[in-house]
Amino acid sequence: MKTVFIHGAAGTTGLRIHERLAGRKDLSLLILPEEERKNPEKIRQALNDSDVAFLCLPDDAAREAVEMVENPDTVLLDTSTAHRTMESWAYGFPELSGAHREKIAAGKRIAVPGCHASGFIALIYPLVEAGLILRDTPLTCFSLTGYSGGGKKMIAQYENPERSGLLKAPRQYALSQNHKHLKEMTVIPGLSVSPVFCPIVADFYSGMEVTVSLFARDLKGTPEDVRVCLGQKYASPVLHYLESDEEEGFASAARYSGLDSMTVSVTGNAERLLLTARYDNLGKGASGAAIQCMNLVLSLPETEGLELE
Repeated sequence: MKTVFIHGAAGTTGLRIHERLAGRKDLSLLILPEEERKNPEKIRQALNDSDVAFLCLPDDAAREAVEMVENPDTVLLDTSTAHRTMESWAYGFPELSGAHREKIAAGKRIAVPGCHASGFIALIYPLVEAGLILRDTPLTCFSLTGYSGGGKKMIAQYENPERSGLLKAPRQYALSQNHKHLKEMTVIPGLSVSPVFCPIVADFYSGMEVTVSLFARDLKGTPEDVRVCLGQKYASPVLHYLESDEEEGFASAARYSGLDSMTVSVTGNAERLLLTARYDNLGKGASGAAIQCMNLVLSLPETEGLELE
């Protein structure tokens, strides 16, 4: 039986991972008592005693945790942004290519993709790969997310009954165009120009809807080529293409809340396209993706322990 340690288990991502793993009979969770949870030596020991360790931490704390690991057999799955564009780390999105899947399965250092970045990359990576979008194509992306992605402080703000009226309407953020996911969104699909990125947080707990708008004239192909490309790329229970993924003309960002799957779709017309990915920011956008990667590393069924429709 493999031993698993969640470093940062009290955060939203860590809690979801613990929830998904707690009932599994094929794993043993290593849990530090509350009084030892921030003890560096106890953390060091737990990291080195585990077969797999999830790092659910801020970037600097994740880097520090990596330095603590001396056991060559410990597999680290980092959910922070610290290592996502490092060549020495596997990028934890197995659906992108056979090479990604193989690097994850054989890896000891795996960077779990960012929530917003997951949807953007799922949509754009195949099109760049197929030559339907040039690497220097200027792209625009907007993303709707539930407030759980902001962590404990934001959750407390939104769940306060006396919250400001401003919190009851969607709020755009990262207005300076320096969002921490931009580097990942540029490097992983191989773009030479960073997209204009507009993330928006709204008054619902979890769920995410990432949309990239395209003019058909900017494609090196047709809208139908885009549909065929995404349809051929994604056909698994975790990530698949849907010809129509809407509810009576609407597409809710909370459609896959609580689940670990993602769907991608193409709407619009012959001149203007909307490429959309819908999933849970805590599911395929964080905890679900991390567990999927762990399953691959341990040679377990890829969907083991995931909540899928």
